[in-house]
Amino acid sequence: MQLPPVLPLFESAKYIELGNSVINQYITQVSLSHVGDAGLIYEHACELLFEQQHNENSYKAYRSELTTFFHWCFDVALQSPAALTRREMGRYISYCQNPPKDLIGYFNVAQFKLNKEEGQRLPNLAWRPFIGKKELGEELPYSLSENAIKTKVAILSSFYSYLMSEDYCERNPAQAWMNHSRFSSKKKYRVNTEDSNMLAFTELQWSYVIAVVEKLAKDQPEIHQRSLFMIKLIYSCYLRVSEVGARAGYSPVMSQFKQDMQTGIWSFHIPLSKGGKRRSVAISKALLSGLVEYRRYLKLTDYPSAGESQPLFIRRKAAGRGREAGTLNANLGIRQIREEVEKIIEHAAICAENDGFNDDAKQMRALSVHNIRHTGITHDINLNGRPLSHVQADAGHESIDTTSQYLHTSQIERHQSAQNKPLDHLQGID
Repeated sequence: MQLPPVLPLFESAKYIELGNSVINQYITQVSLSHVGDAGLIYEHACELLFEQQHNENSYKAYRSELTTFFHWCFDVALQSPAALTRREMGRYISYCQNPPKDLIGYFNVAQFKLNKEEGQRLPNLAWRPFIGKKELGEELPYSLSENAIKTKVAILSSFYSYLMSEDYCERNPAQAWMNHSRFSSKKKYRVNTEDSNMLAFTELQWSYVIAVVEKLAKDQPEIHQRSLFMIKLIYSCYLRVSEVGARAGYSPVMSQFKQDMQTGIWSFHIPLSKGGKRRSVAISKALLSGLVEYRRYLKLTDYPSAGESQPLFIRRKAAGRGREAGTLNANLGIRQIREEVEKIIEHAAICAENDGFNDDAKQMRALSVHNIRHTGITHDINLNGRPLSHVQADAGHESIDTTSQYLHTSQIERHQSAQNKPLDHLQGID
């Protein structure tokens, strides 16, 4: 099979959910050879594109830029996008300003073409990631305008903002490059990700979420016993949605709950997380009780056994498409988990609204499943008083500085703690 020198990685909006077998094979090869998280980060990019599908111009711009960026990461730099720094982002911009000549095309063509004989869509041999210009039939030297550079970096900054909101990475090298570039004074190109990345439910808001899901589990156990334990697990263990949802190469099972034979303490093990890391999170007595309740509903033994392959969150109906189409006893995927949790949050927001907490309801509607992880971390540090180092290990943060960002105090608390500060702790001692 003949392929272009660089593969177009993302299908058109019409086919983005279906994927492409040739591209899937390429991503698998990259994952196995030199970028271990290529499959997971590619899936995140597809999720972001899926959200852009109703805006044709935005979809095309994101698809084009992410394709070029992933080509540089996977084929040139041989690095995960999650591992890049500001300096490496600068190397990428330089590459785009002077790309290899064989990667430059001079007319727009479709990225994929239907092969009628094989009945599948294949990468178009004539497609190239960079488009040059001609004048009177002569090829002009390739150049990238300042506006084009700004657009590229703005799209990548948005992509990193998305990864940070999903807790997949802890920094935005595109924004860092922009802040230190000659464009830094152009405020309209700056992307502020701080607020969206660190939002957590307040105590009041979280109490509504828990109350609602507990009531739903009692009234409709066949639907919401799963929802109840899902929310408890994500909150208690600060889990990313990619750690509880099925994805390429990972399908969570009950035997990830393990008991230490010496201490008797139960933990939840994540075998493959961000950047290929693994970690183990000790679980509370309250979560262990929730696990027993959930397993009893599933008619399982109270505690999982070693090697138990029971899926963590099974579907109530068979999947309609994808890797597990037609399979009932299979894990929920990332998108299904997001949708299920967001329905619970909306229900909780309605209840808060009915009780007169309109501002809280509005804030709750801006939050989603990844904010539950932030809430668990925030509450453990600020309400439960867990040591930062313990929370850092359980959260899987690379640096204690990241964990420290979850330290919050209100203005009232600050004022009260300042009122009784002595100037001399030894005053009055003879």
